[in-house]
Amino acid sequence: MDTEERATFSTVAEHWMVRGGGIDVEVASPGAFRTEEMILNIGPQHPSTHGVLRIVLELDGERIVRAEPVIGYMHRAAEKLSEFRDARQVLVLMNRHDWLSAFNNELGWVIAVERSAGIEVPERAQWIRTMMAEWNRILNHLMFTGSFPLELGAMTPMFYAFREREMIQHLMESATGARMHHSYARVGGLKDDLPRGFLKESAEVLKWVRKKLKDFEDLIMGNEIIFARTKGVGVLPPQTAIAYGCSGPVLQGSGVPMDPRKDEPYEKYAEVDFDVPVGMTGDCYDRLWVLVQRMWESCKIIEQCMEKLPASEYIAPKLPKTLNLQGEIYVRTENPLGLMGYYLVGDGKRYPYRMKMRTASFSNVSVIPAMLPGTLVPDLIAILGSIFFVVGDIDR
Repeated sequence: MDTEERATFSTVAEHWMVRGGGIDVEVASPGAFRTEEMILNIGPQHPSTHGVLRIVLELDGERIVRAEPVIGYMHRAAEKLSEFRDARQVLVLMNRHDWLSAFNNELGWVIAVERSAGIEVPERAQWIRTMMAEWNRILNHLMFTGSFPLELGAMTPMFYAFREREMIQHLMESATGARMHHSYARVGGLKDDLPRGFLKESAEVLKWVRKKLKDFEDLIMGNEIIFARTKGVGVLPPQTAIAYGCSGPVLQGSGVPMDPRKDEPYEKYAEVDFDVPVGMTGDCYDRLWVLVQRMWESCKIIEQCMEKLPASEYIAPKLPKTLNLQGEIYVRTENPLGLMGYYLVGDGKRYPYRMKMRTASFSNVSVIPAMLPGTLVPDLIAILGSIFFVVGDIDR
């Protein structure tokens, strides 16, 4: 077959069936080739997910056509259990659903109980609560800024993150007695006052964290591999983020500065100066960038809390022996992963009549079906990692 005959054959083959060896083969035009769609399960124990989350993917080759998160594998019924316990006993349930944000979880709960029971909290306790909440925020963000590059193949940032995490955990343990599930907040104040030498050690840790945050930021945010894997990947428009109820770094990465610490200040957030960092394009890089910037802002808040800490009681002097919860109350706070809401209904008894939790991870994960279609499987890991969720916070 000469050159002219080959050209004619190729042109005809694009439109007609060519019979060879008794098998009909259809030759498609370049770019029109399509495979049979495949269903792929990611999880519930796949290392690319933060715990037992399952995602069912429908794939066309390596391109994701549809994604469905499947939750409920570690449901622990925290809301229903709360309705059969004294409001003060509920505390140990609340600091466990997001095990990286224990103090922030319990803080929102005790604020809801205090407002329901009409309890006034001393000034010193409010300042200490605000400071501890920000230390816990840095703890949380160090974990995710260390684990996110790990999912993309970079091990070094994880070691950097755990060095500072260990220092902060030791600091918080010296005051609370626990490394993770602190149970330090109490209705009306705190379990104990700060131990002797705490503020000095806190200042030293703060100085070290600020120094190393710069190295940490350069190591991650200036990395060309991070650029390649996150820039323009998993773009989440602000309208979509709002429609799905996203909050925290996921929403702020899309350029929306919603933060209850600014919008509805609680504890002493109205008396400290800090900014809410926001991203520009809403991609994986912006969400990671916001996470790092939030740590800088937390350092500013901690410093102000230490400077303004008054000498007063750490818990309300006159507390009722029995808490009688009355009426309805909704409290929202800015947890490290986003908006944390407690809806508490009391009927005059010491047990909550109804309690409902609005967790950040649940709403943030709900946006996955809107983000993944059209992306490639390798980008799935980067997108999931940038959502920053804890599965216990989803299933609660």
